[in-house]
Amino acid sequence: MGLWSELKADVVGFVRNPTDEQKLLFVAVVAMAIADRFFYWIDWPIVVRTTAAVGVGFVILFLASYLYTGSFVPPDGDVDDEDEPPAYEDELDP
Repeated sequence: MGLWSELKADVVGFVRNPTDEQKLLFVAVVAMAIADRFFYWIDWPIVVRTTAAVGVGFVILFLASYLYTGSFVPPDGDVDDEDEPPAYEDELDP
């Protein structure tokens, strides 16, 4: 398949049946757009306005993720139940 057909399939999949991550990212993008327009009326320079809008987007992303899942960090499936940390292994030293 070509690039355009894969892109079309992704867009159609997002519109018809979005995943949970896509829903949360969409909420963050909308929040960034709203924050950018709000900061535009305050008459901030474009660099400050854009940086602040991205910051607002991240905050909204984390809050929406917390409200949706009930935790800030998703549970890791391969964590041991033991309280002791795993032994250190140097990846560069064979």
